[in-house]
Amino acid sequence: MIEQIVPRAGTPILIVGVGSIGQRHLRNLKSLGYTNLAATDTNPDRIASVSEHLGITTFTDLETAVDQFQPQMVLVCTPPALHVEQACIALEANAHIFIEKPLSHTLEDVDKLAALAEERQRVIQVGYNLRHHPVFQRVKTVLDAHEIGQIQWARLEIGQYLPDWRPQIDYRQNYTARRELGGGILLDASHEIDLALWFLGQPTVLCCMAGNLSALEVNVEDSASILARFESGAQADIHLDFIQRGYHRNGKITGSAGWVSWDFPMGMVSLYRGDAKTTEVLQFPPDMNTMYIQELQVFLETSFRNQFSLDSLTQAVQILRFVRLARQSSEERKWLDFA
Repeated sequence: MIEQIVPRAGTPILIVGVGSIGQRHLRNLKSLGYTNLAATDTNPDRIASVSEHLGITTFTDLETAVDQFQPQMVLVCTPPALHVEQACIALEANAHIFIEKPLSHTLEDVDKLAALAEERQRVIQVGYNLRHHPVFQRVKTVLDAHEIGQIQWARLEIGQYLPDWRPQIDYRQNYTARRELGGGILLDASHEIDLALWFLGQPTVLCCMAGNLSALEVNVEDSASILARFESGAQADIHLDFIQRGYHRNGKITGSAGWVSWDFPMGMVSLYRGDAKTTEVLQFPPDMNTMYIQELQVFLETSFRNQFSLDSLTQAVQILRFVRLARQSSEERKWLDFA
């Protein structure tokens, strides 16, 4: 667990993109005691609303914001197609970088980003916030302690109807619905891919069936089912969609000595021990914001300590490679090696 730090209120922190997640990060930073905050967005209505309701400095373009505000930390919260370019601009100004997931929509210029971060010795953290939720931290603890023995297979599922994600906006304008902005369920629901890699390790081969199954007006895949095998010998079934009504995020991992399952909306983790034939059920409070605060605290602490590492970036690149192979597999209708 990250050590809780004393807020340095005057630290200049810039938020790039003030959609729903950018505004969440702004509110959370204010709640943590940070007062020297600024935001930039090309949408004049959003930036005016943030200025009015949160009382922070605002800009309408990133270059001006970086030049005039001189941020020590930058949070990139724009559509994925803009992430790498904007992160590089901030790195050139010697800022530490937090990038919302996914890292990008392609692998293009990712090597340039890594090289620039290493040259400047700046922190880069990619925002896979589910790793900071107690449900998944409990699952990870069970697996690391070998409480269910040798992992054999896993099933992970996420499904939610896209128009219900952000009901305040037309879903067709959401980047998730638009390939040119880095949308599609494989990228936007890549949390489950991240969890699979975190829980199971390095993948070796996968196949995928992805496509458009709904009548939603989108130009991306709205559903994907992936089968993957891992170096450990375990296999996984990962299903992602934005066409299910309601909200579903659940999974199960079976091992040689038992199994562990989770129901994220219910905040529930169940652990079955085969020898004792007992099931332990843990219930976690329905708090969806603390994990965002904790991931921010990790970023703030590592940045203040100048703890340079490419680990988070490397993990995010692995996810992009996984998504690229999944799409290729679906198009070519065949298994592909994760070389």
